[in-house]
Amino acid sequence: MALLRLWRAVPAALRGARGRAGAAGAPRGAEVQLSAAGGGIAEILMNRPHARNSLGKVFVNELFSALEQLRFDEQVRVVLFKSQVKGVFCAGADLKERAKMDDAEVGEFVRRLRNLMDEIAALPVPTIAAIDGYALGGGLELALACDLRVAASSAKMGLIETTRGLLPGAGGTQRLPRCVGIGLAKELIFTGRQVDGEQAASMGLVNHSVPQNSEGDAAYQRALTLAKEILPQVDIASGMAIEGMCYAQNIPTQDRQEGMAAFREKRPPRFTGK
Repeated sequence: MALLRLWRAVPAALRGARGRAGAAGAPRGAEVQLSAAGGGIAEILMNRPHARNSLGKVFVNELFSALEQLRFDEQVRVVLFKSQVKGVFCAGADLKERAKMDDAEVGEFVRRLRNLMDEIAALPVPTIAAIDGYALGGGLELALACDLRVAASSAKMGLIETTRGLLPGAGGTQRLPRCVGIGLAKELIFTGRQVDGEQAASMGLVNHSVPQNSEGDAAYQRALTLAKEILPQVDIASGMAIEGMCYAQNIPTQDRQEGMAAFREKRPPRFTGK
């Protein structure tokens, strides 16, 4: 499950207190927890241990829900992505689930995955991926959608889709070259090679690599320190105002009208840049 925990100043007695449950007290896939660690930092905690945080339909929906909560929370100024499963950040797509889909369902799900990564990239606050274990395929694409990445030196990362007869489909072909350059990105994608945290830092794939600790959360601890360093510099009110101005410029464009028309008519949009 995707677990959202908001870091705000609350009494220590409330640490770990759960947010609202679903109907009739049923547990929710994404829960809100409060902590006294500090104000303005939110964490999306990924906790799907039986599937190594692989991206299945329900899990993806939970991540969308967590992002929706964050997007409109003006108290949140930095977001961390962290795994609760030791040794794994995100193992990528849930291939067992995908094997049960027909071609149309696969296409639709991959489009939804791509939209998820775009939603992460579009969050109006800095985002940090704390990679304390494997980040493969869609898991690395999720990390690439974040603004910053911190990895344990023992972590393993790679766009391994070609070793499964696939291609990166959730933004990896676009975001990886922007981190490491076109030539190296092609090499990593063509070979499906995995790199560790130190190699990733040397090529610019991650911002920092740190030795793993006995608790298995060294990348998270470094990411949290980085978030606290960023926190005083972030003015979300100004950022939201800029977003509003940019959106206002988009409203009268022909492309916006074409996009809405294409949605209504269930056809691909024909954008002209106007």
